[in-house]
Amino acid sequence: MSETLSLTGLIDKVRSYSQDADFNSVQRAYHFSREAHCSQKRSEGSPYINHPLAVAYILADMKMDTLSIASGLLHDTVEDADVTMDDIKVIFGKEIAFIVKGLTKLAKVEFRTKQEAQAENFRKMLLAMSEDIRVMLIKFADRLHNMRTLQFLSEAKQQRIAAETLEIYAPIANRLGIGWLKTELEDLSFKYLMPQLYDDLVKKVATRREEQEGYIKEVVSLIEQQLKEEGLPGKVKGRVKHFYGIYQKMQKQRITFEEIHDVIGVRIITDTNANCYAILGIIHSLWTPIPGKFKDYIGVPKSNMYQSLHTTVIGPKGERVEFQIRTDEMNRVAEQGIASHWKYKEKGTIDENNNKYITWLRELVQVQKDEPNAVDFLEALKGEVVPEVVYVFTPKGEVKEMPLGSTPVDLAYSIHTQIGHKCVGARINGKIVPLKYKMRNGDTVEIITSPTHGPSRDWLKFVVTQRAKTRIKQWIKAEERAQSVELGIKLLENDFRKHGMSHALMKSDEILNVAKALGVGNLEELFVAVGFGKITPHQVINRLRPEKEVTEEEAVKIRRPIKEHKGISIKGIDDILYHTGKCCFPVPGDSLVGFVTIGKGVTIHRKDCMNLDRLAIENARLVDVEWQPSLQSTANTKLYVETVDKPGILANLSALISSLNINIVHLEAASTQDKKGHITLIIEVKDLTQLKSLMHKITQMDGILRIRR
Repeated sequence: MSETLSLTGLIDKVRSYSQDADFNSVQRAYHFSREAHCSQKRSEGSPYINHPLAVAYILADMKMDTLSIASGLLHDTVEDADVTMDDIKVIFGKEIAFIVKGLTKLAKVEFRTKQEAQAENFRKMLLAMSEDIRVMLIKFADRLHNMRTLQFLSEAKQQRIAAETLEIYAPIANRLGIGWLKTELEDLSFKYLMPQLYDDLVKKVATRREEQEGYIKEVVSLIEQQLKEEGLPGKVKGRVKHFYGIYQKMQKQRITFEEIHDVIGVRIITDTNANCYAILGIIHSLWTPIPGKFKDYIGVPKSNMYQSLHTTVIGPKGERVEFQIRTDEMNRVAEQGIASHWKYKEKGTIDENNNKYITWLRELVQVQKDEPNAVDFLEALKGEVVPEVVYVFTPKGEVKEMPLGSTPVDLAYSIHTQIGHKCVGARINGKIVPLKYKMRNGDTVEIITSPTHGPSRDWLKFVVTQRAKTRIKQWIKAEERAQSVELGIKLLENDFRKHGMSHALMKSDEILNVAKALGVGNLEELFVAVGFGKITPHQVINRLRPEKEVTEEEAVKIRRPIKEHKGISIKGIDDILYHTGKCCFPVPGDSLVGFVTIGKGVTIHRKDCMNLDRLAIENARLVDVEWQPSLQSTANTKLYVETVDKPGILANLSALISSLNINIVHLEAASTQDKKGHITLIIEVKDLTQLKSLMHKITQMDGILRIRR
């Protein structure tokens, strides 16, 4: 950052948009933070106070209130200095204390993995954000300054922080409508995740801009002349699309940079909605619009309140030009989002207009409030923040924005859980359609319900929204739990009769002690575990009967060792076979889950395995699985690599893998008519870190289009 940071400069910046602000809390927070961090240094060697001060400057750029700026100055004091939350509350009050607490990582809590700890910290922050959005905005400022100074960290940390920023922070900034922040976070992440690609794209865009500067001036001049003749107000300027957006387009359409025709576009800012449409008419009268490239986000705004008219035309000399047309207010909202009309009432509450920005978050928090697994919560969040959308209508004409691929069942659950549960059919534009029908822009959707109906397990195969998935699973889990209790009781009663044991044992203290010894808390949980096959009746009976009554044949069964499989252990289960799934090829370091199948043991999958939903796995049928550290153990995993079809690429790929001492177990390669190469590899790796390192190196090879597991 070129400007020199100081308390005086910060106050001047805030005074430029809020002359009557009370700066007392900002001044006290600055001096308190400077004292708390006095002995600490940043990675590059500068005094630590520079970081919270830079965060406060970013918040001032966002025109935040002084309480937010004071909280930004204090955000690291509890975590990194000898300061308690009680200190913050006593000195700065409850409101600032609440915000700082939402930004402070969980302390003195043991987690099994670093991923789990990070996910739990993020869930804590999002829960606080749902009550006071300033928590997230300060975290954005914190993350943005960290990204701007990422060059001072190790490459491993750069990769981790950049990936997290791209997967979580940038999409949330987009959902909150903060366009400039989303763009900068994406480009900074892109720079560190794929440095060679980034540098190459920066050079190509600069060259293209230089080449087209005269062309854009010509287009801008033509538009300005037409606006003047028609008496329409408007500021016209050329703009360059951001680098990550260009990269995404190249990936999505599978084209090279040279094949992209609209890297540079034109934005027109006018005064009224009516004039936006009038200017659109002028553009379409001058040049031929490209079918399917017109989008009216004024009539139907995005869920993040974004409004604008988009159109692409065949401009002068046959070149494509993309136009965005909007009012000053729309432009402000497009750039600043929820921060554009920041008006706090009491205790951080926001007005109804702003509340629309975080409706999705509050719904997610509500749906996931009983979800014990923070990692699952974080995955659900990722699914919610990056959807491409379709707009559909209810029979009353209300517009509903749904993720691309949504079905009538998704829509039903978005309206109300009971409407989702009772959904039996749907009419789209007056015609009956299957429940798995993928809704399209402009569809009018009527949900048909029946009071006697309940969700089907098959729905999990086609619903796409997290709300629908969670509600269906909760319903199925409740139903299956009741069935498993009944089955568990029957299985135990049958085995009790076979061994001549009293039925009274089913309600005795002895069986309760057995339940606890087997890792379940009460009798109902024991019956559930038996019903689902997590615990066998044989295990219960062996613990109930005196040792002398156990036959030699039974004793051999009891002593049968657990099958060891490449360093995997299953918690709380003995005498059960298991194997890894060939659908997802888990490796050490992956988050794992075990699926219990009666008579077949446990199949180990990655938690992100595509087959889990197909198998309709419920929590009641899952077991905790973890890797046991082993220096010698390796695991097979599968990679799919898509390349440009050219000589030598397979040899280069094989040489790269061999140079890293990674064994190729199996390899298949094929080319397609569109000059693409498809390579499937099964390789032997030590852990997830080695695999990620390999995948990163492969993406940087010349001719590689994409890689996935």
